[in-house]
Amino acid sequence: MSTRRLTVAQALITFLSRQYTERDGRRKRLVNAVWGIFGHGNVAGIGQALVESTDEMRYLQGRNEQAMVHAAVGYARQSNRLSAHAVTTSIGPGATNLVTGAALATINRLPVLLLPGDTFATRPADPVLQQLEVPSAGDVSVNDALRPVSAYFDRVTRPEALIPAALAAMRVLSDPAQTGAVTLALPQDVQAEAFDWPEEFFAERVWRVRRQAPDPDELADAVRLVRAAARPLLVAGGGVHYSAAEEALAAFADATGIPVASTQAGKGSLPHDHPCDVGGIGHTGTATADELARTADLVIGVGTRWSDFSTASATLFSNPAVRFLNVNVTGFDAHKLAAHPLVADALTALEGLTAALAEAGGHRVAPSYAAEYGEDKERWEYRVDAAFAADEELARPTQAQVLGVLDALVTGEDILINAAGSLPGDLHKLWRARSHDQYHVEYGYSCMGYEIPAALGVLLADPGRPVWALVGDGTYLMNPTEIVTGVQERLPLKVVILQNHGYASIGGLSASVGAEGFGTAYRFRAPDGTYTGAPLPVDLAANAASLGMRVIRAKTIRDLREALTETRAADVPTCVYVETETADTMSGVPPAQAWWDVPVAETATRTPAVKAREEYDRHVAARRRHL
Repeated sequence: MSTRRLTVAQALITFLSRQYTERDGRRKRLVNAVWGIFGHGNVAGIGQALVESTDEMRYLQGRNEQAMVHAAVGYARQSNRLSAHAVTTSIGPGATNLVTGAALATINRLPVLLLPGDTFATRPADPVLQQLEVPSAGDVSVNDALRPVSAYFDRVTRPEALIPAALAAMRVLSDPAQTGAVTLALPQDVQAEAFDWPEEFFAERVWRVRRQAPDPDELADAVRLVRAAARPLLVAGGGVHYSAAEEALAAFADATGIPVASTQAGKGSLPHDHPCDVGGIGHTGTATADELARTADLVIGVGTRWSDFSTASATLFSNPAVRFLNVNVTGFDAHKLAAHPLVADALTALEGLTAALAEAGGHRVAPSYAAEYGEDKERWEYRVDAAFAADEELARPTQAQVLGVLDALVTGEDILINAAGSLPGDLHKLWRARSHDQYHVEYGYSCMGYEIPAALGVLLADPGRPVWALVGDGTYLMNPTEIVTGVQERLPLKVVILQNHGYASIGGLSASVGAEGFGTAYRFRAPDGTYTGAPLPVDLAANAASLGMRVIRAKTIRDLREALTETRAADVPTCVYVETETADTMSGVPPAQAWWDVPVAETATRTPAVKAREEYDRHVAARRRHL
């Protein structure tokens, strides 16, 4: 057998450079680049291997380990999970900084390969620098913290163990039902150890991304359910995008007239102006979609994992006769809400269901039902227009008015990225998605600090498109460091910083649950010890400029429009900084159209908490289990 002598790290990088995915006849590199920050746990292993393989594997220099994972996740999402990035770190804090990013990737079912260094497998000295000592278990390291947030985990303690571990890693990364963060912990001595590798380990491999076809009996059940429903509602989740099933969904909606609502991950599955699109669903949804949900007798979930925001904490689907049909590539999700499962790829399932309904004589909702949701949708659009409306000379625009100016400027080419704060709620309610991938809101983990690094990943996956990272001041302070990477790579990153001097979203939530906004404002202490003094003199625009961005400050709507127009055309990293109206950052935005369960203190002496508990008990009474 022909062999090649390489270190474990060299063998791994060579192996990764020859792995491909294939779906619908289109082939992509499975692992297209490696993000890395080097320390003693990986510099002489993966670091040295990357030096030798610059023609095979692209290296990207990160500034924060968590942010590197976010960038890789943004890349994977924009690549429809067909291509991914790897992330390498040293042992110790570098490795543990991966945990948050890994959780985000796995919760959102997005592939990323994590390659943290680990302590010595041979234990020449014990303990070594940054080693966690567990008196009852000698084989534990800090990397074990990655086990519960990884879709697959292995520790490569011998060179030959890399072969099955690497193959298993590729299997999970390319599996639409199992994918997420994949961790291969690499002891630093093993990374540098040489081994005679069989040449066939380095042969090109193609991992076909399966399109699971629906079971005929489950499909027949689905047809009967749809034909029997008078008020059906389809809820599109992220699986529609991952499967590239947008056209199949549009064909199904056109044929049946069934209205389509969307989760945060599924928004854009239909363009906003499609007659059947009724907007976001759940706590951050539209009045149109939520009212349809309350009266629906059949809810068809396609590619959604049914989070509490989508179900309004199990209070939304209140029709006593409601039934559920879940289309999902994983049986785990397909059986949620005691649904009739249709375990299949979203595209093949929607195509199969459309064809089967046609073979059964066709099916379409009653004209009165279509007219009802069409009129409701039109009324909601008036509310969106009212939220976006603004005076050109307004000293400080509201957050909704900032979105309105951007809404008037963008085309289907633009991509908006957001993850946390009050922006996801405003965007889900108000944003008019013009293309299937324009709306990029990470709400599975809703991780502050995701936006800027994720925007870099999207730019790397889809260069040439305007990519906007929308961040509040709280989110910006969490993780601005990858601006430096964007500057270094000359990526035309567009950042919009909305300064409202605090955690506006949680401030509003705090007030609603009786906590009185405690600890949510960015202000000096007042004489009574509370954070109610003057706003902190923090200049985030100056900070962004210090990291290499071109910065434009906007004070009025006219300034903002000019700044966003200029930024959209910019070919260098550019930031628009705008102070939003702080008296009511939610001004003009319709309130939540459905509940969300945040437990309220059962006993309290202060009036706001007592009243909030009364309201909480009222909503809890409406919760139901679907059996």
